[in-house]
Parts: sequence; C-alpha cells; structure tokens
Amino acid sequence: MTPMKTLVFAVAALVVLAPSAFAAPKKKFHFELTAVMPKPEVKADVAKAAQPRVEAAVKKAFETHPQLVPNFEGAPDPVKNPDAYRRFLAKKGVSAAYLVTVELTEASEEVVPMDGKSGSQRLVVHVGLHVLGETIPGRTMGFTGDGQATVKQEVGMKIRDRDRQYAWDSAAEVAVADALKTCFARLELPQKKQ
Repeated sequence: MTPMKTLVFAVAALVVLAPSAFAAPKKKFHFELTAVMPKPEVKADVAKAAQPRVEAAVKKAFETHPQLVPNFEGAPDPVKNPDAYRRFLAKKGVSAAYLVTVELTEASEEVVPMDGKSGSQRLVVHVGLHVLGETIPGRTMGFTGDGQATVKQEVGMKIRDRDRQYAWDSAAEVAVADALKTCFARLELPQKKQ
C-alpha cells in the first residue's frame, strides 16, 4: 500500500473514531432505594401485583446499570460525617449519591378480545412511575423522572399465571428503564449555581 493510501485510511479511521474517543465519559452515580410506593389512585389489588415487580426491577437496574455504582462498602456515615462521605464519592469517581423513592403512579391490567382470532385474547398491562432522588448527604431535591410502559401479550382464553407474570415483569422493567433514562438525562444537565 502506498504511503498516501495509508495516510488516507489513517485519517478516515481517526474521523470515524474521534467522536467516540473524545466524547465526555458519562457521569457515575450511586442510588439507594428507599421505597416503592403505590399512589392512592392505583387500585389496591393491582398495586399488590405491581409493587413487588417494580421493586425487583428497580433493584436489578440499580445493580446493573452502567452509570450506577452499586457497591458502597466502607462508606462513611453521610449524616455523621458528610465531608468524609463526599471525599469517598470523589475517590470512587462518583458524581453524586441519591436516596431514591419510586411512586407507582399508574398500574392496570386488562383483557381484551382479539379481532379475527377466535380462542385468543390480549392481556394488556400498563405501569407508570415517578422517581424522586434526594442528595446524600443533605437530603435536598436532586432529580425527578417519569417512566411508563404498556405490554400487550396474546394469550389463550384462559390466562396462565406465567403469562400474567411475564406481562407484569416486562412492563415493570421497561417502565423502570424509561424512568432512569429520564433521570440520567436530567442529571447530565449542567447544575445551576446557587
């Protein structure tokens, strides 16, 4: 290969790789779940089905999301020693830590007939969430985010427990992912100086 072709390929590779190589790394955070609470508007029987699934999806997301640092062993007490806690965050490369409360704002399950398919119906599960984060230490307002998901699953005339479980688990996971996407977008914005 001629030196000119090598140079052209090197420049082309640099142009293609440059945006990802020089992109600012995403900030890291630590989230601690305080509670998953259904709002009063959510029917009690539906909340009973949705709440544990949403909580499990939140805990899983907090453990596996690439922008979250789940392990905080050895952290100083943020109430008794906030300055040491802040130094601990900096040492871990964590931008901020938050106590997170998740509100189950909407939850519903509906079975609807499918047009043109006898013996089949559709299970429709909807989950809506509101997430609130308070800073650690200090417990001041940190961020909010909302997420929702609707899962439509074709089922037979008799709905099996595993069909219902799959629909609820899927809706919870997608709603949590949607809410976290909103939260991280807000956390990436420049903070207003006070």
